[in-house]
Amino acid sequence: MIKIEKICLRNFKTYKNAEMSNVPRFCVVVGANGSGKSTLFDVFGFLRDCLTFNVTRALRTRGGFHEVVSRGADGENLSIEMQYRMPITGRERLVTYGLEIGLEGKSPCIVREVLRYKRGAHGSPFHFLDFSNGVGEAVTNEEDFDKTHEELTKERQDLGQRDILAVKGLGQFQRFRAANELRRLIENWHVSDFHVSMARGVKEAVGDAEHLSVTGDNLQQVAKNLHDSYPEIFQSILRKMRERVPGVCDIETEDTLDGRLLLKFRNDTFEDPFIDKFVSDGTIKMFAYLVLLHDPQPHPFLCVEEPENQLYPKLLPALAEEFREYALRGGQVFVSTHSPDFLNAIEVDEVFWLEKNEAGFTDIRRASDDPQIVDYMRDGDQMGYLWKQGLFGKADPR
Repeated sequence: MIKIEKICLRNFKTYKNAEMSNVPRFCVVVGANGSGKSTLFDVFGFLRDCLTFNVTRALRTRGGFHEVVSRGADGENLSIEMQYRMPITGRERLVTYGLEIGLEGKSPCIVREVLRYKRGAHGSPFHFLDFSNGVGEAVTNEEDFDKTHEELTKERQDLGQRDILAVKGLGQFQRFRAANELRRLIENWHVSDFHVSMARGVKEAVGDAEHLSVTGDNLQQVAKNLHDSYPEIFQSILRKMRERVPGVCDIETEDTLDGRLLLKFRNDTFEDPFIDKFVSDGTIKMFAYLVLLHDPQPHPFLCVEEPENQLYPKLLPALAEEFREYALRGGQVFVSTHSPDFLNAIEVDEVFWLEKNEAGFTDIRRASDDPQIVDYMRDGDQMGYLWKQGLFGKADPR
């Protein structure tokens, strides 16, 4: 299973020159409004859009190149570098993916795209994919570790466009192992944009029932699929709902006469169940998170912004533990929060905070790099209380 270890951002919106290293499987990000939490998460959405469509469309969706590149970076390129670990020939190897984007006239182009890792214990990382402006080379037998660098087979490719990722095309083929795994990672990561309003109501019975969508608008279909195909998982979700949401004793989907699906919640006080229209936002959201986090085929990477919204504070430690368990099962989880109650359930090595520097750009700090915070946590303090006391640098909630 791939695990992201490091992220470097250059000229990406408010991140002029920022680095996030030693990233854990469960990563929690805090910061004041406007500090760059949403922008950090949008890095993943941006890469997914670049892969799904192309760089031009990914930029246009965000207002164009000049709205994405950092203020004052006239004539400079923006770049994203990501290091991740993945198994190759029986060993965990650190792979680096770098993407640099600039302008050719007024048109966006990929200035350089590189995929590299070390083949042995010594020496410099070898470039298994190296492209500029839609043209480059890729190694087709990268896992043949008996061959020297010079003996590896390189295949020259012309992608035909300057704004298409090489990993989009080459990643379709198993012989480009590292590119194939990176493409699968980006295609399958989930950057949540959940809306309670979109999760409510009668839905078409036919639709994507395998995974909860980014907005949650297929909650009914996924719940029915879990109920019918994975009854043990559905019962586990239902048991946790009973423990955490007072009054909820059952959840069911109902097929309507016109071939659609309706979600119903049964309360132990009343005989007839309530349709989701009359159920609280917090109840719907907790159910949706449990459905997402108990996916039989979990996403390798999951991003969720401010999960505490609409939820009762006492539910947040249990929700934090659900995210951590999801990460321990193999997926990697990024969560942003403003909630001290959520933070109180988080360990010191799981927390990063964001703060604006004197130039107005965002720096990324790791809580475990602060000796004072580490000492307080060792003595039994909790992260949420330390944050409220103003110990997270300029990310002061007061």
